[in-house]
Amino acid sequence: MGERVLPRAERRRKTEGRILDAARRLFADAGYERTTIRAVAKAAEVDPALVMQYFGNKQELFRQAVRVTPDPAAGLSADELVEQVLGTLDVKMGELPQGTLAMMRSMLTHPEAATSAREALGRQIDRLAQSIPGDDARLRAALTVAIMLGVTVGHQLLELDELREVSREEIARVLRPSLLALTGPEVR
Repeated sequence: MGERVLPRAERRRKTEGRILDAARRLFADAGYERTTIRAVAKAAEVDPALVMQYFGNKQELFRQAVRVTPDPAAGLSADELVEQVLGTLDVKMGELPQGTLAMMRSMLTHPEAATSAREALGRQIDRLAQSIPGDDARLRAALTVAIMLGVTVGHQLLELDELREVSREEIARVLRPSLLALTGPEVR
């Protein structure tokens, strides 16, 4: 018997995932400025036009690559969910676009930037909460997003030596138990 042909929606989701995985690797390795749509397409083994069709532009591709929002339909275990969240560390600790850094700098002092950040983080919390069990899933999702935001701010804006002088793997190793506690089975 031949291989089962995947439904179109599933093929699209897999292709989008390959593009995002490639983008995360390239943004982390080369930084935002040196990562191109063509390079992402080549790494994902797709046509550059498909990357543009799915994401529109490089800024949106970057935004999607750094979001901490797994697909709730994937039915991930707590371990898999945490690994997806930690997988964004490479990008969050790499070279960020100036627009992202400007928004982060401004979100505490300018109402428009605060509203924009709150909306973006709210969407991440909504999606993450769908993958976390329990009545307090939104709170636990918000805490997870806040931790990741704090790591990004500490590394990118405050340039904390303790975050800048260690590898992403070391940060992930230390964060993993906390994130597992937040995203795993509800504890009462």
